[in-house]
Amino acid sequence: MLKKQLPLLMTPGPTQVRENVRLACSAEMTNPDLDPDFFDFYKDTCDRLSRFLHTQNQVLILSGEGMLGLDGVCVSLAEPGDRVLIIENGIFGEGFVDLVNLYGAEPVFFHGARDREIDAAALAAFLENDSDFKFATIVHCDTPSGVLNDLKALCPLLKSYGILTVVDAVSSMVGEDIFVDDWTVDICIGASQKGFSAPPGLTFLSVSPDAWSAMEKRKTPIASFYGNLLIWKNYYADFWFPYSPPSNSIYAISVALSNVEAEPGIVKRHADLAQATRVAAQKAGLSLHLKSGYCNTVTAINAPAGIDGDELVQQILDDDNILIGGCFGYLKGKVFRIGHMGENAKAENVAKALAAVQKALKKNGVELKTDLEASFWEEYEKLK
Repeated sequence: MLKKQLPLLMTPGPTQVRENVRLACSAEMTNPDLDPDFFDFYKDTCDRLSRFLHTQNQVLILSGEGMLGLDGVCVSLAEPGDRVLIIENGIFGEGFVDLVNLYGAEPVFFHGARDREIDAAALAAFLENDSDFKFATIVHCDTPSGVLNDLKALCPLLKSYGILTVVDAVSSMVGEDIFVDDWTVDICIGASQKGFSAPPGLTFLSVSPDAWSAMEKRKTPIASFYGNLLIWKNYYADFWFPYSPPSNSIYAISVALSNVEAEPGIVKRHADLAQATRVAAQKAGLSLHLKSGYCNTVTAINAPAGIDGDELVQQILDDDNILIGGCFGYLKGKVFRIGHMGENAKAENVAKALAAVQKALKKNGVELKTDLEASFWEEYEKLK
């Protein structure tokens, strides 16, 4: 049984879900495989996502959490004999190697510093010596650390060598601008449960003509049905979905997209809240995990000496019923994270989370230099 009072979600996804999105999940159902109106609704929602991503490329909405998008792209593009460049400066960036290995391609790493964004000049120097790659993977916002990579600098550089660009933008969408066509992103992957603030369960991605061509020219069959992107290419002309789409989840993402479209200043709202959070933390004597490359959607703060970040997260949940993020991998226990994305990204929510952090730290014997909540409000009012 769930607790009567669910916690205030301030995690970097899944995020809080607005009531109109929840209501869309409970709308009367149709048969999505046979109803022509639903085919049009699905395509219209995909086209709206294309406009949101500033692209002419086809967008698909797939039935599965964001990992389906990552997996589907890798199984559809990678095959034995291919070399794939894994550009990484964080846990999720490194994670692409597992998918590339799984489908028989050869992964090659470009490692960046893990406390800042990828250095485009260093990548350029690397590519001068080795550029024989079918595609490269980049995480726009690597959620465990909150580092934001500069797609505008990186993707055109890769494309100049004929390398397809695959971008995981699951955690950056809505909180950061994304210009797929201008930045020459071949495949851009998003998901429902982060900045869009819809329930988990959908992934969506834009696919360029170059990416479709690479899939069609494979020497070996795509080793999946569910993850095979090619089977979706002509769904609308053929009036055929490869499998039954979750109609009510798609109703929900459509409403969530309407919420985003109705707020022209949504990126600035995220930027202001992120900046105020970082300033407040530093004024109080806490240290940010990153040196530069901060994303608007999540802030990772180093746990003070002697404090386990995961234990701090649990204490905040127990004492204040607020759920912030711990971490895993090499950051397990070392940082705690505040997710100011989507519906979480409201000043009153961030202020509550920061107050709970200060209370928990004080309980563990850590006295801060300033009041976190007061410093947050002071900085936020300057930025509005």
